[in-house]
Order: sequence, then C-alpha cells, then structure tokens
Amino acid sequence: MKLTSEKLPMNPAYTSLVTQYAFKNQKLFQWRKEKTGTNPDRYSHAALVDKALQLLNERIRRGDTMAYFLRGQLYFEEGWYEEALQQFEEIKEKDHQAIYQLGVMYYDGLGTPVNAEKGMEYMKKIVESPCPKARHLQFAAAYNLGRAYYEGKGVKQSDEEAERLWLFAADNGNPKASVKAQSILGLYYSTKEPKELEKAFYWHSEACGNGNLESQGALGLMYFHGQGIRQDMEAALHCLREAAERGNVYAQGNLVEHYYKMKFFTKCATFSKRIADYDEMHDIPMIAQVTDCLPEFIIRGMTLASFYHARCLQLGLGITKDEARAKHYYSKACRLNPALADELHSLLVRQRI
Repeated sequence: MKLTSEKLPMNPAYTSLVTQYAFKNQKLFQWRKEKTGTNPDRYSHAALVDKALQLLNERIRRGDTMAYFLRGQLYFEEGWYEEALQQFEEIKEKDHQAIYQLGVMYYDGLGTPVNAEKGMEYMKKIVESPCPKARHLQFAAAYNLGRAYYEGKGVKQSDEEAERLWLFAADNGNPKASVKAQSILGLYYSTKEPKELEKAFYWHSEACGNGNLESQGALGLMYFHGQGIRQDMEAALHCLREAAERGNVYAQGNLVEHYYKMKFFTKCATFSKRIADYDEMHDIPMIAQVTDCLPEFIIRGMTLASFYHARCLQLGLGITKDEARAKHYYSKACRLNPALADELHSLLVRQRI
C-alpha cells in the first residue's frame, strides 16, 4: 500500500481564513451580485484568497501571532508550498502546528526535496511534546510515524513498530483520535500475512462509524465476501451504495461489477461510463485529496468500471454495440491496472459471461 499523510488536525481557533471569510460573506456577495449585477470575478476563489491575505497581513502588522501560522496554512492549502515552508520555518519554535506541517512537507517533498529523516524528526517532536498545545496533534503525528516505519522511509522498516504506532494513534476507536489510523489498521490486518480478518473488520467498523469513507467501502466488501464477518448481502450493498454516493471510487467500481454479474446491463453500462471517465475530468491525486481515499483503490475502482464498460460496448449489453469504443476502454483498464484487467478477462472467459 502506498499511504498518504494525515491532514493537519485543525485547532478550531485555526480554521482556514479563506473558509471563514467566504462563509461569513457568501450571503452578502450573493445579494450584491443579484441586486447590482456586480462582476462575479470579484467574488471568485482567487479574489477571496487575495482578501484573506490582506486581512492576515493586517493582523500580522498588529502583532497577532496566530496570523503567522494562518498565512502559512493559507499558502499550504493553495499549493504554494515554497512560501508555506518558509513561513512555517520562521515560526516553528513557537507553533506546534507549524512543526507538524513541516514534518508532512519534508516527508512528502512539498516545496522542498524529500527528506524523510527530517520529516520524522518533526513528527517525533509532536508525539513526545509535553505541551498541552501539541495534544490535538499527537494522534495524527503517531499515524505519520507509523507510516514511515511501514514504508521504511527515514527509519528502519518495521511492520511491528508501524502497528504499535497506529494502535496508539487509533486510541481504541476514539473519534477524536486518528480516524485515518483506524482505517489503515483495517487495511493492514486484511493484507498482512497471515491475514487477521476479524481485526480488520473491527477497525474498519470503528473508522466507518467515525465517518471514514475508505472503510465504509471496505466494510461493504467484507460483508459481500464474508471476510471477518458472516456474509450479508443486504449489509454489503447498503455499505457499498452509501460509500459510492459519498465518492468512494472503489465502492463504485465494485457496484459496477455487481450490476454486470447480476445482468443489470443498462445500469452497469450507464454507471460504469461515468466512473471510467473520471480521469478526464478529475485526476486521481485530486480525487484522493477530496475523498481521503488511497490512490491504489481509486485506480482499482476506475479499472473495474473501464473494463466492464468495455465489455458492455463489445457485446452490446445495455448499450449500443461499439467495438472501437470498447477497445478504448479496454486499453484504459490495462493502462490503469494491467494485472487487474488481465485477471478480470480470465475470470469472465472461465465463467463464460
């Protein structure tokens, strides 16, 4: 598994200034546009960012120390990583959240060459800090440290140490702990050898109960196949449909496969095309960022959709037969995940469906 960093657990006092400003003023902006026909560009995201920076710079001139971090966070949220790195470096001795973000940025190479060792040093500072202001960051930092041990970047690879840190970060399912750690434990226990599927089901249940989208889809598949729990098709489809509606691409791909095998071909053809075309509208990293789902599983979901849409086109199932378009979608499935595409083809040949 290629894991992603835990997003900064925001202290309520540090809510994104752009979000604050937009929320407070959106009704006023709408009223002004309706009443005066004002140029809508004035209220674009870029305009909001510019206004937020003006407000922050004014607060900094007045000596507001919190505004320094908020300006760095605004740079980070906008993808201006070099500016964010410089801002966080300037205030790291006074702000634990800046230390946390520096850990993420050095580990992932955002605005700087990858330096996993330095990234982990910053995360260890958070985990080991006795300061109450670091407390809300410690579970997330422990998750990130666990990721480093799992991947063997910046530290010696150790599944055992990764598991220990993730269990600490998950904090027995505490919704205020690292929900990402709870979900990753579910994935870890379902993929390690030997598998521990009951533990996997437990942790996915905890994460799903705390709102994690990845785990909601995983639970659906565990119910579907009777892994770690007795098979329950009603519960499986309920979880998969809810996860799919919330944007879980892997759940969507598995529903496409289910529709095909149940011979709901019209539904399969329509649903699969929308999913197969995601990368033409939204790239995979963007989907991963918005949904907080792992790119590996997003790719698998798109591969399933591309393959079954191609199958419908090739055979004229639920859609007008079009072998040229079928070839296009088969090629897309093979490009996304050649091993999975080959496995699906072999399975359908054996089952003659």
